[in-house]
Amino acid sequence: MTKQTILGRVAQLAKANINALLDQAEDPQKMLDQLIRDYTDNIKEAEEAVATTIGNLRMLEQDHKEDQDAALEWGAKALAASRKGDGLRADGNAAEADTFDRLAKVALGRQLQAEKEAKEAEPTIASQSEIVDKLRSGLDRMKVKLTELRSRRDQLVARAKTAEAQNQMLDAARNIDVLDPTSELSRFEEKVRREEARALGRQELAASSLDAQFEELDGLGDAAEVEARLAALKATT
Repeated sequence: MTKQTILGRVAQLAKANINALLDQAEDPQKMLDQLIRDYTDNIKEAEEAVATTIGNLRMLEQDHKEDQDAALEWGAKALAASRKGDGLRADGNAAEADTFDRLAKVALGRQLQAEKEAKEAEPTIASQSEIVDKLRSGLDRMKVKLTELRSRRDQLVARAKTAEAQNQMLDAARNIDVLDPTSELSRFEEKVRREEARALGRQELAASSLDAQFEELDGLGDAAEVEARLAALKATT
């Protein structure tokens, strides 16, 4: 399983244009929460795949170690059989010496086969080790990306709530401007002024009428004085 196969879905999510997705979402917060859940699920899937790859590598390494141990073991057996054959031959027992030499050859053949298998496995182990290192680095980056995504989600949600509150405040202020209550006060004030002017007019009218009455009284007083003086003149003649 290649790195791209394992991490492909998560890589696509990491490269996605989150802002474009949010523009299309009716509820950005739910969209972000769903994105985080999807990202988390894909990381879990990737972890399982990476764990399997690591397990396969460990099996290869174990088989390689067994081949190396087998090569050493068969080498030791070949040496022991060869020495035994040499001893028997030195003692003049050539037939048994040949038997142990054949055993030594069999052991050497097994040693050669084990060494060959171990050598053939080395490139595969090296390649798989490199893939595992890359996969682990990729998972680490994904986990960092998930942390960043969660932090960014919290920031965007906070910004969205702040913007919503500001818009509500601006809407309220705009409604106050459109329906200005001071205009009602102005109309009431104008009505009060008209009533006050009416009262002043009536006061002036009343004052004019009173002045006329006093003037009439003054005229009556002059006439009475004239009559009194006329009567006094007549009395003296």
